[in-house]
Amino acid sequence: MTRWLVALVFVLASPAWAEGERAGDFDYYVLALSWTPTWCAIEGDDRNSPQCDPGQGYGFTLHGLWPQYEDGWPSFCPTAERPASRGETGAMVDIMGSSGLAWHQWRKHGSCTGLSAQEYFRLSRLAYEGVTRPDLLRRLERPVRLPAEVIEEAFLEENPALTDDMLTVTCRDGRVQEVRICLTRDLEPRDCAPDVARDCTLREALFEPMR
Repeated sequence: MTRWLVALVFVLASPAWAEGERAGDFDYYVLALSWTPTWCAIEGDDRNSPQCDPGQGYGFTLHGLWPQYEDGWPSFCPTAERPASRGETGAMVDIMGSSGLAWHQWRKHGSCTGLSAQEYFRLSRLAYEGVTRPDLLRRLERPVRLPAEVIEEAFLEENPALTDDMLTVTCRDGRVQEVRICLTRDLEPRDCAPDVARDCTLREALFEPMR
């Protein structure tokens, strides 16, 4: 296969994304919920993040509310809205784990919604609170290895309005990483586009208890 053809195959197989697109021009949202013990094991502990300290009680935290196209996603959009304030990002710590993450999410994703930072965080909290996180997973007392689809089934059980086409479970480094739920611009559940619907197929994914 020639070099240019290899390059073309790579491009076609890669997810489509963009930077600097027009704010407010998108099709739907992905609500990303991150399992904190996985994030701590992979990144947070090395950063000495307070989110990972014993007793903090973080389970599925809000990674972000991401504007999506039907194929790909925008990021870092030019916006006339003022940057998020320390007060606005600090107010998200209870569900996001850190104000730094809230700031990054506003810059990368919130800027593409066409909303103000205040409205973006209000909508993000509304989306987060609209999903029931399975309490059984929070009560886990020891690490387990399980099919990643078990996590999906637990969310479907607790959220009857969702179907398996509306959410996906991701893994990283052999661990359950995130649950991603697709929502309309009005925060109603909808099917995920193919570039989002990529379920983790691990049969023995590590799932660690809260700290």
